[in-house]
Amino acid sequence: MFIADCQARLAFDLLANTWNAVVIWALRHGPRRPGRLREEIGGISTKVLTETLRRLEFNGLVSRHVYAETPPRVEYELTGLGRTLLGPIEAFGAWAFDHADEVMAAQGRWEAPHAGSSPPPSSQAG
Repeated sequence: MFIADCQARLAFDLLANTWNAVVIWALRHGPRRPGRLREEIGGISTKVLTETLRRLEFNGLVSRHVYAETPPRVEYELTGLGRTLLGPIEAFGAWAFDHADEVMAAQGRWEAPHAGSSPPPSSQAG
C-alpha cells in the first residue's frame, strides 16, 4: 500500500514529473547554466525549467551556485543525492527504449475499439 508518507511514493513522485528526470539527466556531465540546459534539453520553456530547478533544489537533488560577477552568473549541478538517481533514470530509459514499441502497440489496440474516447488520464503526457 502506498500511503502518503511512504518512502516509495516519495521516490515515484520525484520521477513522476517528466521534467525532473530530464533535467537530472541533462546535468549528469556537470554544472550547467540555465540557458545551456534549455538548449541541451529542447522543448522546455524558461518558466518550466526554472520551476523544475527550484523543485529539484528544494528536494536536495540540485544545488544552485551564484557567482559574484557582472552580469551575475548562475549554475546548477547535481548534488551527491541527485547523482544517485542517474542509475534508476538510465535503467528506466533503457526499459523505454526496449519496450516503447510494445507500449505504443498496446495504445493502438486500445484506441481501435475506443475511437472517439479520450485515453485514461494517466496515459497522457504531462
